[in-house]
Amino acid sequence: MSSCLQTIADYGLRSIGIGERLLPRTDFTLCQQFTLIGSGMIWNLYFGIFALLLGFGLATAVGVGKGSRHWFVRKPAEWFIFVFRGSPLFIQFFFAYFLFLALKQVNPAFGTFTSAWLGAAVVLFLNTSAYTGEIFHGALKAIPKGDLEAADAYGITGWARFRRITFPTMLRLAWPAYTNEAIFLFHATTLVFFSGFPAWQQRGDALYYAKYFADKTFNPFVPYPILAMYFILLTLSVIAVYGAIGRRLNRHLPKEARRPMRLRPGLLMR
Repeated sequence: MSSCLQTIADYGLRSIGIGERLLPRTDFTLCQQFTLIGSGMIWNLYFGIFALLLGFGLATAVGVGKGSRHWFVRKPAEWFIFVFRGSPLFIQFFFAYFLFLALKQVNPAFGTFTSAWLGAAVVLFLNTSAYTGEIFHGALKAIPKGDLEAADAYGITGWARFRRITFPTMLRLAWPAYTNEAIFLFHATTLVFFSGFPAWQQRGDALYYAKYFADKTFNPFVPYPILAMYFILLTLSVIAVYGAIGRRLNRHLPKEARRPMRLRPGLLMR
Protein backbone atom coordinates (compact mmCIF):
# COMPACT_ATOMS: atom_id res chain seq x y z
CA MET A 1 0.00 0.00 0.00
CA SER A 2 2.77 2.43 0.90
CA SER A 3 4.52 1.55 -2.37
CA CYS A 4 1.38 2.42 -4.35
CA LEU A 5 0.98 5.72 -2.49
CA GLN A 6 4.59 6.54 -3.39
CA THR A 7 3.82 5.72 -7.03
CA ILE A 8 0.84 8.08 -6.96
CA ALA A 9 3.02 10.80 -5.42
CA ASP A 10 5.69 10.24 -8.10
CA TYR A 11 3.50 9.93 -11.20
CA GLY A 12 0.08 11.35 -10.32
CA LEU A 13 0.81 14.71 -11.99
CA ARG A 14 3.54 13.60 -14.38
CA SER A 15 1.48 14.43 -17.47
CA ILE A 16 1.71 18.14 -16.59
CA GLY A 17 5.39 18.03 -15.68
CA ILE A 18 5.19 17.51 -11.90
CA GLY A 19 6.93 14.52 -10.37
CA GLU A 20 9.23 11.89 -11.84
CA ARG A 21 10.53 12.72 -15.30
CA LEU A 22 11.48 9.17 -16.31
CA LEU A 23 8.77 6.65 -17.08
CA PRO A 24 9.04 3.17 -15.53
CA ARG A 25 10.87 0.78 -17.87
CA THR A 26 10.41 -2.68 -16.39
CA ASP A 27 8.40 -4.55 -13.76
CA PHE A 28 5.26 -2.54 -14.41
CA THR A 29 2.74 -2.68 -11.59
CA LEU A 30 -1.01 -2.26 -11.78
CA CYS A 31 -0.70 0.81 -9.60
CA GLN A 32 1.71 2.43 -12.06
CA GLN A 33 -0.68 1.83 -14.93
CA PHE A 34 -3.70 3.19 -13.07
CA THR A 35 -1.71 6.21 -11.89
CA LEU A 36 -0.10 7.22 -15.18
CA ILE A 37 -3.21 6.65 -17.28
CA GLY A 38 -5.19 8.61 -14.70
CA SER A 39 -2.57 11.34 -14.84
CA GLY A 40 -3.02 11.54 -18.60
CA MET A 41 -6.75 12.12 -18.10
CA ILE A 42 -5.82 15.64 -16.93
CA TRP A 43 -5.11 16.50 -20.57
CA ASN A 44 -8.35 14.92 -21.79
CA LEU A 45 -10.28 16.97 -19.24
CA TYR A 46 -8.43 20.13 -20.21
CA PHE A 47 -9.05 19.73 -23.95
CA GLY A 48 -12.72 18.85 -23.47
CA ILE A 49 -13.52 21.62 -21.00
CA PHE A 50 -11.59 24.24 -23.00
CA ALA A 51 -13.41 23.36 -26.22
CA LEU A 52 -16.85 23.15 -24.61
CA LEU A 53 -16.62 26.45 -22.74
CA LEU A 54 -15.34 28.47 -25.71
CA GLY A 55 -17.26 26.49 -28.30
CA PHE A 56 -20.63 27.22 -26.71
CA GLY A 57 -20.46 30.89 -27.61
CA LEU A 58 -19.24 30.35 -31.17
CA ALA A 59 -21.77 27.55 -31.70
CA THR A 60 -24.60 29.88 -30.69
CA ALA A 61 -23.41 32.50 -33.16
CA VAL A 62 -23.00 29.90 -35.93
CA GLY A 63 -26.40 28.31 -35.26
CA VAL A 64 -28.14 31.68 -35.32
CA GLY A 65 -26.09 32.79 -38.31
CA LYS A 66 -27.11 29.75 -40.36
CA GLY A 67 -30.74 30.73 -39.89
CA SER A 68 -30.15 34.35 -40.91
CA ARG A 69 -32.06 35.86 -43.82
CA HIS A 70 -28.88 37.64 -44.96
CA TRP A 71 -26.69 35.53 -47.24
CA PHE A 72 -23.44 37.20 -46.10
CA VAL A 73 -24.17 35.95 -42.57
CA ARG A 74 -25.75 32.62 -43.50
CA LYS A 75 -23.16 31.41 -46.04
CA PRO A 76 -20.04 31.68 -43.80
CA ALA A 77 -21.92 29.79 -41.07
CA GLU A 78 -22.99 27.09 -43.53
CA TRP A 79 -19.47 26.65 -44.91
CA PHE A 80 -17.94 26.60 -41.44
CA ILE A 81 -20.28 23.79 -40.40
CA PHE A 82 -19.76 21.95 -43.69
CA VAL A 83 -15.95 22.00 -43.49
CA PHE A 84 -15.61 20.88 -39.88
CA ARG A 85 -18.43 18.34 -40.00
CA GLY A 86 -17.43 17.04 -43.41
CA SER A 87 -13.79 16.23 -42.65
CA PRO A 88 -12.38 13.72 -40.12
CA LEU A 89 -11.14 15.22 -36.87
CA PHE A 90 -7.81 13.37 -37.19
CA ILE A 91 -7.18 15.11 -40.55
CA GLN A 92 -8.08 18.46 -39.00
CA PHE A 93 -5.42 17.93 -36.33
CA PHE A 94 -2.89 16.94 -39.00
CA PHE A 95 -3.48 19.93 -41.28
CA ALA A 96 -3.76 22.39 -38.39
CA TYR A 97 -0.36 21.36 -37.02
CA PHE A 98 1.39 21.84 -40.36
CA LEU A 99 -0.50 25.08 -40.96
CA PHE A 100 0.76 26.43 -37.63
CA LEU A 101 4.29 25.28 -38.53
CA ALA A 102 4.07 27.21 -41.80
CA LEU A 103 2.72 30.31 -40.05
CA LYS A 104 5.55 30.02 -37.53
CA GLN A 105 8.00 30.63 -40.38
CA VAL A 106 6.19 33.88 -41.14
CA ASN A 107 5.71 35.00 -37.55
CA PRO A 108 7.40 33.23 -34.61
CA ALA A 109 4.40 34.10 -32.43
CA PHE A 110 2.52 31.25 -34.10
CA GLY A 111 5.04 28.80 -32.62
CA THR A 112 2.86 28.53 -29.52
CA PHE A 113 0.10 27.02 -31.64
CA THR A 114 2.33 24.08 -32.57
CA SER A 115 2.05 22.93 -28.95
CA ALA A 116 -0.80 20.56 -28.22
CA TRP A 117 -2.07 22.56 -25.24
CA LEU A 118 -3.08 25.42 -27.56
CA GLY A 119 -3.08 24.20 -31.16
CA ALA A 120 -5.03 21.00 -30.54
CA ALA A 121 -7.39 22.83 -28.19
CA VAL A 122 -8.18 25.33 -30.96
CA VAL A 123 -8.99 22.51 -33.39
CA LEU A 124 -11.31 20.86 -30.88
CA PHE A 125 -12.93 24.21 -30.15
CA LEU A 126 -13.68 24.80 -33.84
CA ASN A 127 -14.82 21.21 -34.41
CA THR A 128 -17.30 21.12 -31.55
CA SER A 129 -18.53 24.62 -32.47
CA ALA A 130 -19.50 23.33 -35.91
CA TYR A 131 -21.34 20.26 -34.58
CA THR A 132 -23.02 22.19 -31.78
CA GLY A 133 -23.90 25.03 -34.16
CA GLU A 134 -25.83 22.56 -36.32
CA ILE A 135 -27.58 21.21 -33.22
CA PHE A 136 -28.55 24.73 -32.12
CA HIS A 137 -29.72 25.60 -35.63
CA GLY A 138 -32.02 22.58 -35.65
CA ALA A 139 -33.34 23.55 -32.22
CA LEU A 140 -34.03 27.10 -33.45
CA LYS A 141 -36.10 25.74 -36.32
CA ALA A 142 -38.01 23.53 -33.88
CA ILE A 143 -39.12 26.38 -31.61
CA PRO A 144 -42.95 26.44 -31.66
CA LYS A 145 -44.20 29.37 -33.71
CA GLY A 146 -46.82 30.01 -31.06
CA ASP A 147 -44.09 30.99 -28.58
CA LEU A 148 -42.70 33.60 -30.96
CA GLU A 149 -46.14 34.88 -31.91
CA ALA A 150 -47.01 35.24 -28.24
CA ALA A 151 -43.82 37.24 -27.69
CA ASP A 152 -44.75 39.53 -30.58
CA ALA A 153 -48.23 39.96 -29.16
CA TYR A 154 -46.73 41.14 -25.87
CA GLY A 155 -44.44 43.53 -27.71
CA ILE A 156 -41.26 41.52 -26.98
CA THR A 157 -39.09 41.87 -30.06
CA GLY A 158 -35.46 42.00 -31.12
CA TRP A 159 -32.75 41.22 -28.57
CA ALA A 160 -35.26 40.99 -25.72
CA ARG A 161 -37.17 38.25 -27.54
CA PHE A 162 -33.99 36.33 -28.29
CA ARG A 163 -32.73 36.58 -24.70
CA ARG A 164 -36.02 35.79 -22.97
CA ILE A 165 -37.79 33.45 -25.42
CA THR A 166 -35.68 32.16 -28.31
CA PHE A 167 -32.40 31.36 -26.57
CA PRO A 168 -33.83 29.55 -23.51
CA THR A 169 -36.20 27.50 -25.68
CA MET A 170 -33.39 26.64 -28.08
CA LEU A 171 -31.22 25.40 -25.22
CA ARG A 172 -34.03 23.32 -23.76
CA LEU A 173 -34.71 21.63 -27.10
CA ALA A 174 -31.02 21.15 -27.99
CA TRP A 175 -29.77 19.99 -24.60
CA PRO A 176 -30.10 16.18 -25.03
CA ALA A 177 -28.24 16.28 -28.35
CA TYR A 178 -25.70 18.73 -26.94
CA THR A 179 -25.04 16.32 -24.08
CA ASN A 180 -24.23 13.64 -26.63
CA GLU A 181 -21.85 16.04 -28.40
CA ALA A 182 -20.06 16.79 -25.11
CA ILE A 183 -19.54 13.07 -24.48
CA PHE A 184 -18.22 12.54 -27.99
CA LEU A 185 -15.89 15.52 -27.64
CA PHE A 186 -14.22 14.08 -24.53
CA HIS A 187 -13.77 10.77 -26.37
CA ALA A 188 -12.31 12.63 -29.35
CA THR A 189 -9.58 14.16 -27.16
CA THR A 190 -7.77 10.80 -27.36
CA LEU A 191 -6.80 11.67 -30.95
CA VAL A 192 -4.68 14.68 -30.01
CA PHE A 193 -1.34 12.96 -29.41
CA PHE A 194 -1.84 10.50 -32.28
CA SER A 195 -2.10 13.32 -34.78
CA GLY A 196 0.56 15.85 -35.74
CA PHE A 197 0.88 17.42 -32.29
CA PRO A 198 3.84 15.87 -30.41
CA ALA A 199 3.83 14.93 -26.74
CA TRP A 200 6.59 17.10 -25.31
CA GLN A 201 8.80 15.19 -22.83
CA GLN A 202 6.34 12.26 -22.98
CA ARG A 203 3.62 14.38 -21.35
CA GLY A 204 0.69 12.79 -23.09
CA ASP A 205 -2.95 12.05 -22.41
CA ALA A 206 -4.52 8.86 -21.05
CA LEU A 207 -4.37 6.98 -24.37
CA TYR A 208 -0.71 7.95 -24.78
CA TYR A 209 0.20 6.21 -21.51
CA ALA A 210 -2.10 3.26 -22.18
CA LYS A 211 -0.35 2.69 -25.50
CA TYR A 212 3.03 3.02 -23.78
CA PHE A 213 2.21 0.20 -21.36
CA ALA A 214 0.64 -1.92 -24.10
CA ASP A 215 3.77 -1.59 -26.25
CA LYS A 216 6.15 -2.32 -23.38
CA THR A 217 4.29 -5.31 -21.94
CA PHE A 218 2.88 -6.68 -25.21
CA ASN A 219 -0.37 -7.02 -23.30
CA PRO A 220 -3.10 -4.52 -24.28
CA PHE A 221 -5.70 -6.24 -22.08
CA VAL A 222 -4.62 -4.41 -18.94
CA PRO A 223 -3.97 -0.75 -19.88
CA TYR A 224 -6.82 -0.37 -22.38
CA PRO A 225 -9.55 -1.64 -20.00
CA ILE A 226 -8.15 0.78 -17.40
CA LEU A 227 -8.45 3.55 -19.99
CA ALA A 228 -12.00 2.48 -20.81
CA MET A 229 -12.91 2.55 -17.11
CA TYR A 230 -11.68 6.13 -16.76
CA PHE A 231 -13.70 7.25 -19.78
CA ILE A 232 -16.82 5.46 -18.57
CA LEU A 233 -16.51 7.36 -15.28
CA LEU A 234 -15.98 10.58 -17.23
CA THR A 235 -19.05 9.88 -19.37
CA LEU A 236 -21.18 9.26 -16.30
CA SER A 237 -19.90 12.54 -14.83
CA VAL A 238 -20.81 14.45 -17.99
CA ILE A 239 -24.29 12.90 -17.99
CA ALA A 240 -24.76 13.85 -14.33
CA VAL A 241 -23.64 17.47 -14.85
CA TYR A 242 -25.57 18.00 -18.06
CA GLY A 243 -28.58 16.23 -16.60
CA ALA A 244 -28.62 18.69 -13.69
CA ILE A 245 -28.39 21.63 -16.11
CA GLY A 246 -31.15 20.10 -18.23
CA ARG A 247 -33.45 19.85 -15.20
CA ARG A 248 -32.69 23.49 -14.46
CA LEU A 249 -33.63 24.47 -18.01
CA ASN A 250 -36.91 22.56 -17.74
CA ARG A 251 -37.81 23.65 -14.23
CA HIS A 252 -40.75 25.74 -15.47
CA LEU A 253 -42.46 22.74 -17.09
CA PRO A 254 -45.01 20.57 -15.28
CA LYS A 255 -43.37 17.52 -13.71
CA GLU A 256 -45.16 15.10 -16.04
CA ALA A 257 -43.89 17.04 -19.07
CA ARG A 258 -40.22 16.78 -18.12
CA ARG A 259 -38.32 14.10 -19.95
CA PRO A 260 -35.60 12.63 -17.73
CA MET A 261 -32.20 12.17 -19.34
CA ARG A 262 -31.42 8.48 -19.68
CA LEU A 263 -28.14 6.78 -20.44
CA ARG A 264 -28.50 5.27 -23.92
CA PRO A 265 -25.15 3.76 -24.99
CA GLY A 266 -26.32 3.31 -28.56
CA LEU A 267 -26.56 7.08 -29.03
CA LEU A 268 -23.05 7.90 -27.86
CA MET A 269 -21.66 7.80 -31.38
CA ARG A 270 -22.07 10.27 -34.21
